[in-house]
Amino acid sequence: MSRKRKFIPVEEAFDEWRKDPKYVAAYDALEEEFALASALIRARGEADMTQEEVAQAMGTTQAVVARLESGRVMPSTRTLQRFAKATKSRLRISFEPDTSGSSPAGR
Repeated sequence: MSRKRKFIPVEEAFDEWRKDPKYVAAYDALEEEFALASALIRARGEADMTQEEVAQAMGTTQAVVARLESGRVMPSTRTLQRFAKATKSRLRISFEPDTSGSSPAGR
């Protein structure tokens, strides 16, 4: 007998976690660091794909996709382009003004 796995959509899990003030504080503190990981997870969720499906479309393994989504690695632009193509999305990179009040070094 085969056993079906139940998957919880990323959006549902995130919405539930955001109800916890400790999670919100920790998430906000790490937001910049994990912005890329969050964008990857969001693109995969919007494509309604599993990590395994993205990996197959990229020609890699599920473990590689999991590492990309973990936020612990800094992927190349080429890898990000492959991820975008696999999820039928478009890669956009932008620079935004720093509104934190800190001035750039050397000024």
